[in-house]
Amino acid sequence: MTLPVSSSIANPAQPSAPNANDAPAQHPVDPSARQIDWLRSLPFFALHLGCLAVIWVGWSWPAVTVAVILYAVRVFALTAFYHRYFSHRAFKTSRWFQCVGAILGLSAVQRGPLWWAAHHRKHHRHSDDPEDLHSPYHGGFWWSHIGWFLTKEHFKKNLHEIKDFTKYPELRFLDHHEMLVPSVLAVGLYLQGEGLAIWKPEWGCTGLQMFVWGFLISTVAVYHVTYTINSLCHLLGRRRYQTRDQSRNNLILALLTFGEGWHNNHHRYPSSARQGFFWWEIDITYYTLVVLSWFGLVWDLRPVPHHVLTEPQQREGQASPQANA
Repeated sequence: MTLPVSSSIANPAQPSAPNANDAPAQHPVDPSARQIDWLRSLPFFALHLGCLAVIWVGWSWPAVTVAVILYAVRVFALTAFYHRYFSHRAFKTSRWFQCVGAILGLSAVQRGPLWWAAHHRKHHRHSDDPEDLHSPYHGGFWWSHIGWFLTKEHFKKNLHEIKDFTKYPELRFLDHHEMLVPSVLAVGLYLQGEGLAIWKPEWGCTGLQMFVWGFLISTVAVYHVTYTINSLCHLLGRRRYQTRDQSRNNLILALLTFGEGWHNNHHRYPSSARQGFFWWEIDITYYTLVVLSWFGLVWDLRPVPHHVLTEPQQREGQASPQANA
């Protein structure tokens, strides 16, 4: 979920695996850090169980269309704002538009932007070493995919990691009231479905159906697509750069996450606004940011340095020097 600034963005020197094809060595983990907070995790599991209601509510084109649109909007918000902006400061924007980005990100129900970015910055400092929050090499696939953020330890907010954004009271408010935006969205979708049932009954849409598709199913889809960057993108794919972790590029995940699947590129130079470094690496988030820049909504999109683009692929066992963000 994750997804990370100032000098914190850089990926500091970490021990390389002896061979690029070898996983990092296993290290013992404090069991107390792996305790699931079951009470606070209940809403997460309830969202998943709620998707089963589709058996009773059925489907309609309006409900499915809204689900797809909300999937796209929220994946973009997470990748562009939570990740590239709040975590890595990969571009600049105005105060009001950063608030818009935070609100859109909150609608994905992945907690607040300050919580999210602070945890991601720590991940970059310790990627795939024993202190990594969600390395599959130090906890397994399910730990890196969903387990880590359900623990008592990681419900905490490490705001010292993100002092550059805690100075904005509106961001602190949104981060503290993280369920406000999702609640408004859920109620709004239900009311929209009820309105369609009255005004367009031939469409076969109801309030509960719109809630199930537009909120529950769409949210769970966003969850697991974005979580794969923590889990699968450190296990499956190609390594262009021998970074001091096991990050990998994965085309399929790049398409599903609007560019986040170019994860090895990202760990080579985290502060770039684009993660598809080359023209053939599709990065929908970056293309959208470029369009937004035409309207003056964002600017100063940080490019990939020429020396990174022309850097030859490293031999196995070598580690690329980590660029400063």
